[in-house]
Amino acid sequence: MIPEPGVVPSALAEPTVRVRPGWTAAVVLANVGVFAAWLGPIQVLLAKQSESVAPGNKEFVFGLVTGVGAAVSVFANPAFGAISDRTTSRFGRRVPWVVAGAVGGAVGLGILAGAHLIVLMLLGWCLMQLFGNALLAAATAVVPDRVPVLQRGGVGGWVAISQVLGALVGTALAAAFDSYALGYAACAAFLLLSVVPYVLRSHDVQLVERPTFVLRDFLRGFWISPRRYPDFGWAWLTRFLFNVGNALGTLYLFYYLQDEVGVDDPDTAVLILTAIYSVCVLTTAITCGRWSDRSERRKIFVTASGWVMAVAGIVLAFWPTWAGAILGAIILGMGFGVYLAVDFALLTQVLPSAQDRAKDLGVINIANSLPQVLAPAIAAPIVKHLGGYPVLYLLASAVTVLAGVLVTRIRSVN
Repeated sequence: MIPEPGVVPSALAEPTVRVRPGWTAAVVLANVGVFAAWLGPIQVLLAKQSESVAPGNKEFVFGLVTGVGAAVSVFANPAFGAISDRTTSRFGRRVPWVVAGAVGGAVGLGILAGAHLIVLMLLGWCLMQLFGNALLAAATAVVPDRVPVLQRGGVGGWVAISQVLGALVGTALAAAFDSYALGYAACAAFLLLSVVPYVLRSHDVQLVERPTFVLRDFLRGFWISPRRYPDFGWAWLTRFLFNVGNALGTLYLFYYLQDEVGVDDPDTAVLILTAIYSVCVLTTAITCGRWSDRSERRKIFVTASGWVMAVAGIVLAFWPTWAGAILGAIILGMGFGVYLAVDFALLTQVLPSAQDRAKDLGVINIANSLPQVLAPAIAAPIVKHLGGYPVLYLLASAVTVLAGVLVTRIRSVN
């Protein structure tokens, strides 16, 4: 595309120079940091804190805090993405928001560490979601900014597994301390340290003139017409459904292990399952991401991942034992690894505009965040009144299968 007058062409042009492993590692580490700061609390710390603050109503408090925080992220990610796209700092478009996101997120985790009231839990978690999404919006956009299309499956595989590595690191930090306050402090420290390598070697390209900002167009940009950009619409919907299925399947893992499986130490059990799951995700994400690059095909991998993830839900529904949980983690990790790597590469190929990469990826990230709002509202009544965990996991399986089928509607990508 032809860039707007006054904008450095390389900031908007499709990249052609392959990125180096060191650059990829720095981007991955920054992503691992923010996901550790999110998933350590979601997997362990917020669950323990909710039980401490409201012992008789832990599911409601946990769902309230995570749901409200997710609602914040629905708007924060595309908003900060749009701001990042228009940032003219001499450090580049992305670096300032990576730094601001890490600092603000650490403040939110600090508030959570000292919170003994629900309102303070809400405040701390909303700040973590707000600034964490500022960081994520910038760190996600650097892939289409810098990585050529035929390298995105491999690089996308590494970036995608940062979510899983973040879950592993965050869960390990959370489980390492008896006090949830110390767990939050450890996650905050790791978040701050994780962005340092990216800040030092980002090589962001500066915009010499800020693109025109029209509020009406910005607000309209949150709704990208499926009729005008049908492939973007189908990509958004399938990602939304995959994340609904994943959220339904993982939101209450701590309580599933504690109340349904009956393990004595759910903190350690979550850590073990997360480690097993992470190894499987790592293996399939890197392998299938590169395989997808070589074959220049994306959709068949995403469809297959939906079916594999559905099998994991069936195992958890009908075999609520420690052995069943391990098998479910293995299967889910294999399927989710393929999905994370290849779907991310697919998404970068259907973005409507090079000028608005971060904002458009922020709209895509609504498909990641909105399920976190909906999942507690769906999961809590199912667990308490409508059939319990078997129904919950079967529903999660059905949703991922549907997502895998609908991805075939995308036409511009093989």
